[in-house]
Amino acid sequence: MNQSQEIVVSGIRPTGNLHLGNYLGAVKNFVQMQHEFKCFFFIADYHSLTTHPKPADLQNSVKQVLAEYLACGIDPNVCTIYYQSDLPEIPELYLLLNMHAYKGELERVASFKEKVRTQPNNINVGLLTYPVLMAADIIIHKAIKVPVGKDQEQHLEMARTFGNRFNRIYEKEIFIEPVAFNYGNQLIKVPGLQGGGKMSKSDGDNNVINLIDTPELIRKKILRAVTDTGPTEPNSIPTAPVQNLFDLMQMVSAPNTFEHFTKVYADCSIRYGDLKKQLAEDMVSFLIPVREKIAAIRADEPYLARVAREGAEKARVSAKTTMDEVRGAIGFRKF
Repeated sequence: MNQSQEIVVSGIRPTGNLHLGNYLGAVKNFVQMQHEFKCFFFIADYHSLTTHPKPADLQNSVKQVLAEYLACGIDPNVCTIYYQSDLPEIPELYLLLNMHAYKGELERVASFKEKVRTQPNNINVGLLTYPVLMAADIIIHKAIKVPVGKDQEQHLEMARTFGNRFNRIYEKEIFIEPVAFNYGNQLIKVPGLQGGGKMSKSDGDNNVINLIDTPELIRKKILRAVTDTGPTEPNSIPTAPVQNLFDLMQMVSAPNTFEHFTKVYADCSIRYGDLKKQLAEDMVSFLIPVREKIAAIRADEPYLARVAREGAEKARVSAKTTMDEVRGAIGFRKF
């Protein structure tokens, strides 16, 4: 039973497997949120269409992400988890919001300008109106809290803009303003393996540890992780790539293991090969339970189908209630 009826909405594009950064940085928070709020978690398969996936690939991807969410602890008996495309109310609201979304404001969105720069041969209208669809996803459930990263804050601001604009045009207070939400000090940044910032697939698959990576692949990726030539003075501050490995070790290794390697780094006797081998084995042990659970759930097609069907039924109750208000405000004929 939710202790609060405040509504939380979050979605994920089915464009690849969840990795350790997704798991520790977001999904573990979702598992906690579902017991404290009224949560809607969806697989954003409409959003993925901007990259034109093949039908078979799309179907496999959405099932895989659903299985991974469930394996990580998202409970369909506690929250609502569904495929975006199972709610026809979402594209209807998307269409209606587009009537009052303006070309100029959409062209100024940072993510759209980035797509124009990086993929000039695929600047489709779906990319331009991406923030409108995202707004529909959020406000159709009248979400109050939306877990977003820095790169999504502009989209959330536009969701507020479109909701307020609709209220103003039709003189009805249907939509409320959603706010960015996180657990503050409980947020963690999971570093990548290639010496840069956070773990992200934008820097290549070797930068991430996927939840379904085999032990052999995990070992290979970590042994290839970027380091440096080693400390030259006692108690020196680790360079960014080495600090990344220490941060990962702190997340998955025993405290005494972490303390040992920080100590040998401080006295300049560290061997990065030993550090990587230990981190790899600890990472394998950390991920084996979730990897096995993902495999078991993914193989149970009837269970996945039932979760998706029941999730859609629950989500449509909320979506239909909102769309009845929206259609009434616009003046569409009621049957």
